[in-house]
Order: sequence, then structure tokens, then C-alpha cells
Amino acid sequence: MDWKDTISHLYERYAGQGGGTAAAPADPHQDFQQVAQAAPKDVVAGGLSQAMRSDQTPPFPEIVSRLFSHSDPNQRAGLINRLMDAIGGPQTLASLPGLGGLAGMLRGGNVTAEQANQIDPNQVQQMAAHAETRNPAVVDHVSGFYAQHPQAVKALGGMALTIALQHILRRS
Repeated sequence: MDWKDTISHLYERYAGQGGGTAAAPADPHQDFQQVAQAAPKDVVAGGLSQAMRSDQTPPFPEIVSRLFSHSDPNQRAGLINRLMDAIGGPQTLASLPGLGGLAGMLRGGNVTAEQANQIDPNQVQQMAAHAETRNPAVVDHVSGFYAQHPQAVKALGGMALTIALQHILRRS
């Protein structure tokens, strides 16, 4: 059975006639989990990317901070490593206002779960802002990462998940 068949009952709600304008549920978290389990990860990543770029959701740095706060230690480390790559590594991080001290802690290469737990969500928000400015593709990298960890994505909230679902189901 094709993944689209598995979630066909959601199509009208999010991507049907009228462009998905049918009343979406008050809590799309369960629908997103179902779609994230059925759909290919690149399709899920595309939906998340659309939600993170939408003018109907908070700015990307705020979204990243929220995701960081609701992630487990290993997910936090994975997120920080993606942001560090987009920024250009610890040397570049050291030159950014307010993040120099963080650069010293993260100098050793890949960030560990233990190190990630010592980072404040506000610092992550600052990192995300710099990363997005330096490398706009970081949105796609973060989306791809969280497509692999859909349980943490509920932190995005209902509007963002609805946007992601609309995009995913329109691709089906």
C-alpha cells in the first residue's frame, strides 16, 4: 500500500478542494504524527520547511529555540551541530555578539548531548538567526533533521503543523 493511501482520509481536511480550507482540527498533532510515519522523510521535511518559512508562523530563530527546548539531549546536539555548520564553526561563532563564550565550550568539534544541555534556548535562537542570515538553506537542514524526529515537532504548534500538513498532502 502506498503511503498516500494510508493517509487519504486526511487529504480533504488539509489539501482537498478549496486548497485545504476545510476546518482543520483544533489539534493537528495526531494527524501530523500519522503523516510523518507514513510519508517519505523528504516529503515531511518539505512540509516542515514550508511551515518554518511561512509568514503565519513565528520567525525561524524562534521556531528553532522552541524545538530545542522540546527536544531530548541527542536531538539538541544534532540541532546545534547543524546550526554550527551553517554558521561556519566555532571560530565564526566566537566572533558573533553574545555567543563568544559558547564558542569556547563548543570548540571540540561535534557537540555532545551533555554540552547541548548546557546551552540556553536564547543562545540557540541567536545562533539560528545568524545561521539563517549566513546560510538560508539551514531552514531545510533543520527541517530534514526534525523530519527524522517528528515527536519533537509538536512544539511548533497547531498552525505550523497545519501548514506542514497542507504542503505534504498537496504533494501527494
